[in-house]
Amino acid sequence: MLQKLLIIGFLVVIVYNLGAGLYYMMVDKSEDDRMVRSLTWRIGLSVALIAIIAIGIWTGWIKPHNIGN
Repeated sequence: MLQKLLIIGFLVVIVYNLGAGLYYMMVDKSEDDRMVRSLTWRIGLSVALIAIIAIGIWTGWIKPHNIGN
């Protein structure tokens, strides 16, 4: 159950950062780089989530379905 909550939490934060980047792109007309920082966080969190899932499968913490067997 902890694995699912961790993954869902990451996905919620990733979608929030994507929405924040869209908001900053559409509304914020200042010279600040908030959109770039928001999208950079999204990319970093996505890479971290993929790494966590890969490590979880490798260590046996996450068990994928037997697709193709």
